[in-house]
Amino acid sequence: MRAEEAGSSAARDAARAAEPAVRRVEREARPGAPDSVSRAKPAPACAFVIFGVTGDLTGRKLIPALYQLAAKGELNEGSVIVGHARREMTDDELRAYLRDKVAAEVPDLDAGVWERLAARISYVQGDYESADGFVRLAQKLAGLDVAGTIFYTATPPEVYATIARSLAEAGLARPAPGRFARLVVEKPFGTDEASAKELNALLLEHFDESQLFRIDHYLAKETAQNLGVLRFANSMFEPVWNNRYVDHVQITMIEPMGMEGRGRFYESAGVLRDVFQNHLLQLLALMAMEPPVRFDARAVRDEKVKLFSAVSCPSPADTVFGQYVAGNGAVGYRQEKDVDPNSKQATYAAMQLRVENWRWSGVPFYLRSGKRLEAKASEIVLQFKAPPHVPFALSAPVHADRLVMRIMPDEGMTIRFNGKRPGQKVELDRIGLDFSYGESFAGAIPDAYETLILDVMNGDATLFMRADEVEAQWRIVAPVLAYLEERRPTPAFYEAGGRGPQQAYALLESAGREWKRPAGVRRGD
Repeated sequence: MRAEEAGSSAARDAARAAEPAVRRVEREARPGAPDSVSRAKPAPACAFVIFGVTGDLTGRKLIPALYQLAAKGELNEGSVIVGHARREMTDDELRAYLRDKVAAEVPDLDAGVWERLAARISYVQGDYESADGFVRLAQKLAGLDVAGTIFYTATPPEVYATIARSLAEAGLARPAPGRFARLVVEKPFGTDEASAKELNALLLEHFDESQLFRIDHYLAKETAQNLGVLRFANSMFEPVWNNRYVDHVQITMIEPMGMEGRGRFYESAGVLRDVFQNHLLQLLALMAMEPPVRFDARAVRDEKVKLFSAVSCPSPADTVFGQYVAGNGAVGYRQEKDVDPNSKQATYAAMQLRVENWRWSGVPFYLRSGKRLEAKASEIVLQFKAPPHVPFALSAPVHADRLVMRIMPDEGMTIRFNGKRPGQKVELDRIGLDFSYGESFAGAIPDAYETLILDVMNGDATLFMRADEVEAQWRIVAPVLAYLEERRPTPAFYEAGGRGPQQAYALLESAGREWKRPAGVRRGD
């Protein structure tokens, strides 16, 4: 699937510039909303308010993303950034603090771009429960000539509802006519179905659903977005995207890092709450949902909710839980800071899910994720069925075809199929057609947060989650969470830096299948 040569580089660039936007989406109908928005449309001038501006997420993701948007000319020159946090700090002190954070994430920092962006950064000190700080924030925003305000909760999740209430009490939740107010809520969104419903109810007391943007940054990764284009803008894939041709599906998200200072959070969350309930189920939905009538916020999220309603809850018997122990120079989970030395928390899980609908009945979906593994990789694998009859006299069974969608590293896709080796005899070998974003398109791939911030500014909620969508995801993992909390089983231990617990491999081997080793760990298969 490498991009075909189309003449000179200049001709290709000209053709690409003339193409319409790949994704043109319509917003959910609401008063004053335009018919549609697209990423080609310049974002309006807005006030981007960051609660928790001195926190880790702001320094690693939000400010670097805003800097990159400014460097590309995609951030409206009338937009401003207002930081909010508890500590005492001047505007200049905040600018210096954020510059250091951006410089750590952007090696080739352009001093001119930063200075122009920094001039638009200011600070409001306040507690999340204190009315005074929100009054000062309202006074600052009142004097700005912008189309609307975005409030971003880069804070611990326990203060999300408090922030929403304080914004409402300060008169900031309901915008003036002709303006907008939007609240971005980071994950984790609740800790189970009941808490997610409670948080949704609290937020909806003060904001309309159309104002809420529940974030999952995995949805903005290029390969995740390209799933829709791959399926619905091509005629060759969708006919085989079903149980007639697909044997099973694998969704993998592994990483070599340990706790990185998140021990206390992980003790309460574990791998299921950290990535299964959100990232992995969202990837499953994009891969398995039915074609939407339009690729807009309402239609896409309707289809995802329908898909989640068809997903059977995983059985503990079809689930493996693991925990890393010391190995390859790394400490074990129980030796991490803020972790109970006798903890049974799962840092790894692998499970089988079923989608009980016409398209996917009988096709198992295998999901796995873990910490302190051999590499950092995320990918989706469609493993096709073997041909029903092979007319050649072969010395070994044929391998089944495979479509691999790489989310990281090296975002792209690979198709693996059988071909004949040169020679007089019919001998088969594996052939790969590969597409890489880095090789096929000029320029750096935008970070997911750049895409999400721009979409919020434009009011495009397609890559964000709706209330019923979040609750449906929690409902799927509820039985397994209950099992872990009630039974507290001892996890299967695996060596740090290894491939994960052997029991996870037995989960597939017992059905005559095997996990594909992700890209970045080993080439080929």
